[in-house]
Amino acid sequence: MRIVIMGCGRTGSMLALLMSHAGHQVTVIERSQDALMRLGKKHACTIVVGDGLDEDTLRRAEVDKADAFIACTNGDNTNLMVVQMARELFGVQRVAAKVNDPVRAEAYREYGIFTVTSGAILAGYLRDWLLGNPAQNIEHYNQFYPELRQLLED
Repeated sequence: MRIVIMGCGRTGSMLALLMSHAGHQVTVIERSQDALMRLGKKHACTIVVGDGLDEDTLRRAEVDKADAFIACTNGDNTNLMVVQMARELFGVQRVAAKVNDPVRAEAYREYGIFTVTSGAILAGYLRDWLLGNPAQNIEHYNQFYPELRQLLED
């Protein structure tokens, strides 16, 4: 599988290493040379230094040939915008965005973009662990909990 990952922070670098180690072709887009050090010296990833919001950078990363595109920078807006670009401009069908804001993540999920909200996943998993409940699948945790919505609206 050809995978393009934008962002080489903790999440992006771990995902890149896991997928390349499993034999997939991985391209990492990152602006910071320092962040690329997270990949170590023996990685098999292709590196494209640049801004993923720039179409030329996406072309250099050959996003048009990708089977999947994952945006996992610190910025929700950046991640959501670039996955839309990957899907709409370059035809990548399998796109995912790391989104910290669960309300925004839910809205984009309804638009058909797979979003991952680590805070919601971790909170739900820890809640079940604390209560002695069995672990659920990621979709169960990767949502804005209705009970939280009600608490926040009061």
